[in-house]
Parts: sequence; structure tokens; C-alpha cells
Amino acid sequence: MAESENTPPPSLAEGIAAAALKPGEMMVGRVGEDDVLLARSGDEFFAVGALCTHYHGPLVDGLIVGDTVRCPWHHACFSLRSGEPLRAPAFDPIACWRVERQGDKIFVREKVTQQKPPTPIAAAHAPASVVIVGGGGAGLAAADMLRRQGYEGPITMLSADDAPPSDRPNLSKDYLAGQAKDDWIPLRSPEYFTEQHIELLLGTRVSSIDVAARQVLLASGERRAFGALLLATGADPVRPPIPGADGPQVHYLRSFADSRALVDKARAAKHVVVVGGSFIGLEVSASLRARDIAVDVVAPEHVPLERVMGPQVGRVIQTLHEAHGVAFHLGQTVTRIDGRTATLSGGSTLDADFIVMGVGVHPASALAEAAGLAMDRGIAVDEYLETSVPGIFAAGDVARWPDRRSGERIRVEHWVVAERQGQVAARNILGFRERFDAVPFFWSQHYDVTINYVGHAEQWDAVQIDGTLESHDCSVTYMRAGHRLAVATISRDRESLRAEVEMEDKA
Repeated sequence: MAESENTPPPSLAEGIAAAALKPGEMMVGRVGEDDVLLARSGDEFFAVGALCTHYHGPLVDGLIVGDTVRCPWHHACFSLRSGEPLRAPAFDPIACWRVERQGDKIFVREKVTQQKPPTPIAAAHAPASVVIVGGGGAGLAAADMLRRQGYEGPITMLSADDAPPSDRPNLSKDYLAGQAKDDWIPLRSPEYFTEQHIELLLGTRVSSIDVAARQVLLASGERRAFGALLLATGADPVRPPIPGADGPQVHYLRSFADSRALVDKARAAKHVVVVGGSFIGLEVSASLRARDIAVDVVAPEHVPLERVMGPQVGRVIQTLHEAHGVAFHLGQTVTRIDGRTATLSGGSTLDADFIVMGVGVHPASALAEAAGLAMDRGIAVDEYLETSVPGIFAAGDVARWPDRRSGERIRVEHWVVAERQGQVAARNILGFRERFDAVPFFWSQHYDVTINYVGHAEQWDAVQIDGTLESHDCSVTYMRAGHRLAVATISRDRESLRAEVEMEDKA
């Protein structure tokens, strides 16, 4: 139950009729100077902060599931009882207010102090120390969850990047488009790592893992012992063997430094060639068009995104980009780069101020492979995200795990999946034995059109479309043998959440 934009929110302190909300409904009201979400689950009423702590999505447009509320934008999940962020991508809690019922009216009273941190984990269930290799979303989510669960032992994060853990999805979207500031990008402030006693070592490369000695060897020669180890090394960009592709005009986008370099180049650029019609390539294209830079996309597919989303969705996204001035050269590859000139397989050439490569990534699994861990086109893990060596876990883009829905082992290169795996791996490091069974979710932004995608479909034999793709109001269901594998939605956020919940229930 959302309020009209022209109707001032009611005062929840003055009370509202209990009958105004049916079970599963929400509304936004005011308590003093605060916007407060009043939610009803069964016969219980809860009052919490109105906005998600991730990107400030309006929770009133989300979905109540049990005693939790899920954000409509990026599917973060919060406890209605405590405000605790239960699942990434949100890390910070929402505020809570005390609710009182008098007769047939509901009153929201004072703000409630957040619950105390959990009791420290018993020494018998906790490793002496935890080392995390990787400074991305999975690594940070794991370190954060270890502390939230009361782990008091040493935590060390070893990151090859020169920047602290960053909001990577933003690097190809608002930040590259010039609509987000530098200080929006770090996932946590420097003070956070100090306050939480998390040792973050940037620009630090791990050269090998000594499984028998329970140590990691750094490139500097230093050794770090671990009680438990989490490998969250992510994925590296594919660097195609194109003559001239190692020149200074060719860029990749994976890190904050990569995005900053593109922003610097974009300030004076007039024309850019993007190689690859993937999500990253098209998001980069949209961001550069927001800067009025001419963009040519070169891709071997005949329809962009066809392999991931199917031809129907791909054609609509292509049309959207073309309407914003992007030129496509499909069914072609770049065969040579000479400075600022790219030669295409069809024989034509394109001149550009710089070239962005977006032709995919591969798991950064060399460390694990050299250490003798079981591999499966990535690091093989069980349902608890533990590798073939007890006490060593893997999470994020590098991990391949058994998916109960499909009955197959899968590896998913999505930011929210990486963060949620980091959280589950952390709890399992502490002995919780929690299966990772979250439904994969990602979002992709193209100008003012956002695609939400839940599930995982590598192959499908049927596609069902409800609504109209061309009007950007639809849901697209990917089926195999009559079984629903994934659902993509545009302008149907709550429907995406419902699909996620239904897939969870059928796992």
C-alpha cells in the first residue's frame, strides 16, 4: 500500500487504523522528522526505516517475506524485528521503532536502540585466525559477517588492488557516466577497518598457498599463517590475442583504478570503440554516451546479449542503444589494433580516442590450482563453499558450487552472488554448516532501463514473455523441460522479488 506522491505521509505517532494494512502490506508515514515504513506480517506490525541502506531503494515498493522485507531494487533483505541486514548487497541495518497497539489503532513510538552484537563465538568453533585472499565484494562481505557473528580473532584481507573494496557495479554505470563521486565508490570507510580490527593490506599479491603448513606466501616473501582461508580472488578480464591490443589506447574495466583511467580519458574523448556486446560492454557504452562520446560496439554475435538473455531481449536492448546513438558492428571481431585504429574482420576500420575491451572474464584460480585444490573450471566447492581441503573456502566469481535447483555445478559472475557467498562462507568458517542456496540475482542498467534477473539459465528451450519488451514493461521467463530456470524483468521490481521467493521455496 504505497502513498500517493501528492498525499503527505500520515503521522504514525498519532496512530492509524490497524485495518488500513492487510497482512503483507506496507505504508510510509512520519515519526518526527523521519520517514518510517510501517509493515504488517500476519497480525504483527513493524516500524523500520523507509529506505534500503544499499542504494536507498524505497522498501515500500518491495516485498514482505515472513518477518523480513526485501528491497525492490537489488534484493537486499532486512529483519523487520531488528533491522539487521540479513543478505547482501546491504551491509548496514535499518532503524527500528517501537510499535504499540491500542484497540483498533496502531501507534509508532520511540526509536529502538539496535540490538547488542552477538555473543563471541566459542573458541572451540572458531579458527585461530582468518586470512581472506581478495579485496572485492565476497572478501569484504565475509570479513564483515565474521565480525557481526562475534568472531574476535585476527582477520587479514590481502588485496592486489591499490584501492579498498569498491562498489564494482557502479564502475561501469553511474561513476563512469560522471554521475557518482569518488567517495561513493568504497564499500566501507578507512575507519571501518580500524574499528573492526580488520587488517587490510592493499597492493599485496599472494604468490602461493602452503596447504600443509597452513600459510600463504606473499610476493614480498612474507608468510601469513591461517586457521581458515577464504579464496575470493574473483575473475580477470579475458585479453584476446589481437595484434596491438597491448597498446596504451586499449583499456579493460575491472577495478576502481581501471574506471578512473577511463574517466580521465573520457574527458577529452570524442569517439570510443567498445569490443564486446556483453553487459559490461553495453553498460560502458551507455555511460560514455551520457558524456556525449560517439560509441561503436564490435561484437561477434548477431544480436547483443543473445547468449545470456535470448534474441528477443537482445534486440530490444540493441534498439535502445541505437536510439541513444550507439553504432553496432555485429557478426565481426577486431583483428588488429594500430594505435587508435581498429581493423575489423569485415575489412573496415574504426578510429577512436581509446578502445575498451569487454569480451568476458575467466576465474582467477591459478593460486588454488597450484596448491592442489580440486578444480572445475574454477575452484570446486561443496554446498558449504568449502574446497577439497578442509578449512579452505572459496566464494565469488572463482567458485563453482552444486546448485540444487538445476542439479548441476554452476559458477556465476554476479556481484550480489559474490557478496552473499562471502557471508555464507564466513558463517561456515565459524562452524554454522549453512548451505549456500540463494537464488542468483543481478541487475544491469542501460540509460533509464534496468533489467533485474533472478535464477540461472545457461540453456533453455522455451521463453515466455508477459507484457511488452518494446514498452520496457515485462517479465521474461526462461524454461527448460517445463521447469522455470530464470526470470528477467523490466519495470516489474516486485514481480522479480516474487519470482526469487518462489524459486527459493522450490529448492
